[in-house]
Amino acid sequence: MTCFKSYRTIIPQTQAVRPYPMPVSKVGLVLGGGGITGAAFQFGALLTLQLATGWNPNNANVVIGTSCGALTGAMVRGDQLSLQTFIGNARSRHEVADVLRDRVFRRSRPSGVVRWMRRGVLPGLRRPDLNLVLGSPSINSTEGIAEWVEGALGDLADTWPDHATVIVAYDLQDRKRVAFGTEEAPPARLKNAVAASTAVPFVFQPVLIRDKWYADGGIASGTSVDLLLGAEQALDLVIVVAPLAAAEKRPGAKFYEDIFDRFGRTALEQEVALVKEHWPETDFLILRPDHRVLAAARPNPMSAEAAMPAFLRTLRSMKHELAAPATWDLLKRHIVVGSEA
Repeated sequence: MTCFKSYRTIIPQTQAVRPYPMPVSKVGLVLGGGGITGAAFQFGALLTLQLATGWNPNNANVVIGTSCGALTGAMVRGDQLSLQTFIGNARSRHEVADVLRDRVFRRSRPSGVVRWMRRGVLPGLRRPDLNLVLGSPSINSTEGIAEWVEGALGDLADTWPDHATVIVAYDLQDRKRVAFGTEEAPPARLKNAVAASTAVPFVFQPVLIRDKWYADGGIASGTSVDLLLGAEQALDLVIVVAPLAAAEKRPGAKFYEDIFDRFGRTALEQEVALVKEHWPETDFLILRPDHRVLAAARPNPMSAEAAMPAFLRTLRSMKHELAAPATWDLLKRHIVVGSEA
């Protein structure tokens, strides 16, 4: 069984994380992949959730982040979940796009061809599959994303949160999912784990951590909800924010949008079913983008220009989502501050 650990015992502690009150309910927060617009959706959804309930997402007993969810999860654990963290001091949609492009799309050095031939092409010829191209050279690196984490979190970016935090990446050499923050994974600095988890194939170069190359954790699973089973106790509530598992098809959507969503939904349903098999009493709240958010966030999840429209539409859609009677009753039972439920 995958178990969580703190790297404070491995990497010297340089910043103390202040304690925070824990909720009565034990909560797991799972943040899936979804590109730049997926991060905008997650920031919008969590900020709306916090405003509506008074619950700080950093109170979650476990946080699991994949791809853009790794970035959002790091900001959650650093108590830096805010609009300013996401867009800086930008004052217009165009300024927001410029800020995000500068943070996300850093031109990489011309390297990686030999590594790709040795790690990707030659093994791939013996066993052809998608891994043949996953580690291919790209014009972008995730160095800007690592700097983003460091600028927002300070010294915490070079250590690891005290509370259970999992960042999911994909090991290109061993071709498997790696959950940084668990006993099975090698030690890593938070900023490097986030950079590795967000290294989308074909867009970013892989990230080197302790002599191995890693890419986007979404290669293995868009959410990795099943990793929650490594918790010491069953959780009462699991909140999943899944940008790439939309429940409805967007009118006029490109053909590949529905493919990604169906793949995301299928994997998510299987992982949720596995957790429920072990924890039958656990409640789930799955937050997905609706057609209004999708219209802004698609067809290009990596569009910096689409981030602010996606964020604003998320605020509006989440207002209705959280106010639905069934959803609000669930929230009152577990995380609404001051609730007697």
